Amino acid sequence: RPFNPGNFLVHAVSNIICSIVFGDRFDYEDKKFLTLIQLLDENSRLQNSIQIQLYNFIPTIMEYLPGPHQKMIKNTEKVHQFTSEIIAEHQETLDPTCPRDFIDAFLNKMEQEKGNGHSEFTVETLSRTTLDLFLAGTGTTSTTLRYGLLILQKYSEIA
Repeated sequence: RPFNPGNFLVHAVSNIICSIVFGDRFDYEDKKFLTLIQLLDENSRLQNSIQIQLYNFIPTIMEYLPGPHQKMIKNTEKVHQFTSEIIAEHQETLDPTCPRDFIDAFLNKMEQEKGNGHSEFTVETLSRTTLDLFLAGTGTTSTTLRYGLLILQKYSEIA
């Protein structure tokens, strides 16, 4: 029977990114995980609106105007809050001799660079990098896999 693998691919890719960045996978029915996926999906759909395009060019003016860009900003902030909570947990439970994931490795490097005033290894950079990895990696990788499956389906003799 035909089926749409889109949701499965998004969940799988997100969970792989979570295991690399956060050191833990989520159950596919976990409410926090499903909310995170829903926020990413909504932002992906919102990116096609003209208001988002205008926000990218003139953010100072657009911040005062209503529109879907305001929803996208709120969604991104919720994802940022989620990643910030995980970073805070990692800071409390960090064992420098046994890094569990990307966040621990970054925190170890932050500790090494502590005396360097020009270091880019800060909590803010960690938070933004984690957010970028999660936001960018989930959408693009799952879309690439979906197109790959479509190509294999169309050219089944190659598969």
